[in-house]
Amino acid sequence: MTYYAHPTAVIDDGAVIGEDSKIWHFTHVSPTSIIGSRCSLGQNVYIGNHVTIGSGVKIQNNVSVYEGVVLEDDVFCGPSMVFTNVLTPRAAFPRNTSDDYRRTIVKRGASIGANATLVCGVTIGQWALIAAGAVVHRDVPPYALCAGVPARRIGWVCKCGVTLHFSGRESACAACGREYELNQDIVHLTKEV
Repeated sequence: MTYYAHPTAVIDDGAVIGEDSKIWHFTHVSPTSIIGSRCSLGQNVYIGNHVTIGSGVKIQNNVSVYEGVVLEDDVFCGPSMVFTNVLTPRAAFPRNTSDDYRRTIVKRGASIGANATLVCGVTIGQWALIAAGAVVHRDVPPYALCAGVPARRIGWVCKCGVTLHFSGRESACAACGREYELNQDIVHLTKEV
């Protein structure tokens, strides 16, 4: 075993877990899930079947990642944030096939704050930041800072997480010096550091 799992964790046969990942107390990893290297799954996390998690992902306590969710590399999921996977759930009419699930994709480096909810079927762009408690019901562009219920873009953030301030179409991060261009409401990284 090249990963750490706390003795209370349940790792089903068939789950693929990358090197140096850590799985903490009372966490359950389903049999057809794939978890990359250097991940951290906090206490009481559930990883459903057919879930793909990239490398370097941090999932804080009390998060359930259901079938249909893809987390790319370096994603952060704050405590008790919520993924859904069916648009019209009914107890009397269970949705139990993959065709009923809506795919949710969280792109590389994006962060989702504590108690935020992602309605299934959305894509969160790379390095976006979703504020605590936000309810996301539509796609979020790369580098967007979104907050509220429903979530709306309230600004832009650097790859390092610091808020960007645009002067016209250009911005440089005050913390790290990366440079960005805003063109037709889309942010592009123009200079890496």
